[in-house]
Amino acid sequence: MGNAYDAENNAGRAELSALIGRLTDAQLSTSMPAGWTVAAVLAHLAFWDQRALTLLRQWKESGVAPSPIDTHLINEVTRVLFLAIPPRAAAELALTCAEEIDRAIAALDPALLAEVETKGTTVVLNRARHRRAHLDEIKQVLGLAN
Repeated sequence: MGNAYDAENNAGRAELSALIGRLTDAQLSTSMPAGWTVAAVLAHLAFWDQRALTLLRQWKESGVAPSPIDTHLINEVTRVLFLAIPPRAAAELALTCAEEIDRAIAALDPALLAEVETKGTTVVLNRARHRRAHLDEIKQVLGLAN
């Protein structure tokens, strides 16, 4: 199949993979603003990709329905959990979850895709935007070229 989101999602995932591939364990443990680490930010990406994947699977079975979310609260609650994940495992999880959600989005039936775009407002089908925002932050903290 495929749709309008594929190219950007694939490019964003490739950027994620390339960055993860070059980060050392020490870099993954580097502190980020607000009490995060590089690895915890990558686990954060994995969480949000997994949430989107879970909702898409649910919606495929039962139809798209609202899924309210308090983003700031969830980010605060999950940070402590993400910090407990071994850094390399968090990085690998980010890549695995990115691959899974991108495959699911690429395989969406056009009717379900249209329904998600209009009713599934808490699932952003362009996953690359979120990834790139955090990858840019990580590169800045680590002093890496964009």
